[in-house]
Amino acid sequence: MPQIFQFSHTPVHSHSFSHDRSILAITKETDVEVYNVSNPKQPKLITTLKDHDKTVTAVDISIHGRIVTCSQDRNAIVWEPLSDGSYKPTLVLLRINRSATSVKWSPNGYKFAVGSSARVIAVCYFEHENDWWISKHIKKPIRSTILSIEWHPNNVLLAAGSSDGHARVFSGFIKGIDEKPSTASLWGQKFPFNTLVGDFVSSNGGWVHDVAFTPSGDALAFVAHDSTVTVVYPNGGEGTPPKSILSVSTSFLPFTSVFFANESTLIAAGHNCHPVVFKGDETEWFEDHSIDDPNKNSTHESGETSALNMFKQLDLKGTVSGQNGSTLKTIHQNTITQLRPYESQGENVFRFSSSGIDGRIVIFDV
Repeated sequence: MPQIFQFSHTPVHSHSFSHDRSILAITKETDVEVYNVSNPKQPKLITTLKDHDKTVTAVDISIHGRIVTCSQDRNAIVWEPLSDGSYKPTLVLLRINRSATSVKWSPNGYKFAVGSSARVIAVCYFEHENDWWISKHIKKPIRSTILSIEWHPNNVLLAAGSSDGHARVFSGFIKGIDEKPSTASLWGQKFPFNTLVGDFVSSNGGWVHDVAFTPSGDALAFVAHDSTVTVVYPNGGEGTPPKSILSVSTSFLPFTSVFFANESTLIAAGHNCHPVVFKGDETEWFEDHSIDDPNKNSTHESGETSALNMFKQLDLKGTVSGQNGSTLKTIHQNTITQLRPYESQGENVFRFSSSGIDGRIVIFDV
């Protein structure tokens, strides 16, 4: 059975569990709420992070337990956990003049990247000499808002989806922070900072809402506003055409989030309010099945409606739940904003979490 957290009815744009799954951070308008969920039946609010003054667009927790948040106020803040359970905020010098839209820690937790509407990606790292977080900008050839970012498992490459219909892969190599990858990857050999190693377009030019690498990093998937899921298999990078680009057109509303459960399975979700599983390899990808499929679910409301309850619902919603379909036959009652791997063994994810506009956090089994 999926596990459901409903902390409020405020839209959750982004959520993140800590590495040991005991801490959950969720965005709530201008704040971020941090819960202890080590006992899932009794989640406990630890603290509320309140230093942003506009909507918080994304949150992420590193493997060391640090939280990073970014907001429409053009700022990113790193929150260092203290022994008493509180968090110490440090403002990051992003140097952007538009809203920050997405943020992700690198797998090793030593740097993070912030996507923005300023047509730049800020790759941020800690400078010990001056005791502050600073950023380097990836600019060319970005010409529009960055909607999503994802790190490659090697901590160097960075994928970004943007509103010009492009999914691009850049090098985010920072001298002194990163070690050069010991093995040559399928994306290429040399990775000086800001090198563009891959540039792919959605089939109908739709906004690219989210990007994801396979666990090995040898393939990239992205979901676009034209309801397609595209998987790219590179072939050495640096101008070499990829081995294959496979696009699956679907009859669903657009997907907003995607991740790989393993090398041959990816899960996407969005405006249809339930996750969809795709399977495939270098030769073909196809839609396999839906999780929490509304066609197989009965509505989540009780069948009998008392007269008083009926008038209450007519007053509030203008319709009676369950009769005219105002209650969806899915656990999420509105758009799913983000999917994240929750529990895995090796390179296989067997549970994942989702957040939605309905304020719910749900943990599903793959």
